[in-house]
Amino acid sequence: MLGVIRVFSCLDMDIRKTVIVTGAAAGIGAGIARRFAEGGFAVAIFDTDGPGATLFATELGDRTPTVAIQGDVSDEDDVRRAIETTLARFPTIDVVINNAGIEVAGSVESLTSLEWDRQIAVNLRGVFLMSKYSIPKMRGRGGAIVNISSVHAFVSWPDCAAYDATKSGIIGLTRAMALDHGRDAIRVNAICPGYIETPLMERWLATLPDREGTLQHLRSFHPLGRMGTPGDVAEAAFFLASDAASFISGAYLVVDGAMSTAGH
Repeated sequence: MLGVIRVFSCLDMDIRKTVIVTGAAAGIGAGIARRFAEGGFAVAIFDTDGPGATLFATELGDRTPTVAIQGDVSDEDDVRRAIETTLARFPTIDVVINNAGIEVAGSVESLTSLEWDRQIAVNLRGVFLMSKYSIPKMRGRGGAIVNISSVHAFVSWPDCAAYDATKSGIIGLTRAMALDHGRDAIRVNAICPGYIETPLMERWLATLPDREGTLQHLRSFHPLGRMGTPGDVAEAAFFLASDAASFISGAYLVVDGAMSTAGH
C-alpha cells in the first residue's frame, strides 16, 4: 500500500517546473533532488523509505515546494499513485529521474531466482513503469527523463550478473524511449556513474577489516584521484534535464572520473 506524506511550503507560488526523483531519500537520489531544488524546481521524492523521504522533503521544504511519496517503483499501482499524487500537488511533471536501484551480489550460478527477479524488477521494470505513466503527462508540453545506469553497463566485476544485466538494459531502454517519444518533445538520456561516495558505500566500508586501505584502493582506480559524490551525478542530471541539453537525447553520459577509461 502506498503511503503519501505531503510537505507544504510558503514557496508554493510561482512554481515553474516539477521533478520526480525515485530512490531520493538518500545517496545519489537525494543529491539529485537537492540540486533540482536549488535550481528552482518543485520536487517529488519517491522512495520505499517513507520516513527517510519525509525527513528529506521537510529539509528541502525550506527552499522549494516538496512532496514525499512512499512506494516501490516495481509496483505498478504504487507508480500510478505516485504520478497522480505529484500531479495533485503540482500542475505538471516536467522531469523524471529514474534513480532507484538495488544490487545483490552473485553470479548466474549463485544468485537465486528471487534475487535475480527482484533486481530486474527494481532496476529495469521500475524505469519502464515510471516512464510509462509519466510520458502521457508530459505529452503536449515536452519534458526530460534521465535514467541512472552505471559503468556496469560497459565493464564488469565478479558476482554482478543481475546488476550488470539491468544497467546494460537501461541503456537499451533509454535509446528506445528517445526514439519513440522524441516526436513528443520528450528527451531521454542516461547517466553511468562509477564509484560514488554514498551512505550505502559507507555502511559497506564499515563492515571491512581495513576500511581505509579499501578506500585508498578504490580511489586509486580513478585517474582524477578521488571517487565521485552524489553532487557530481546531480550536476550531470541537472544539465541533461536543462535547456542547455535541448538537442541531446538517446545518449549516455559516463560520470566516473575516467575509471572505466583506465580499465577498471
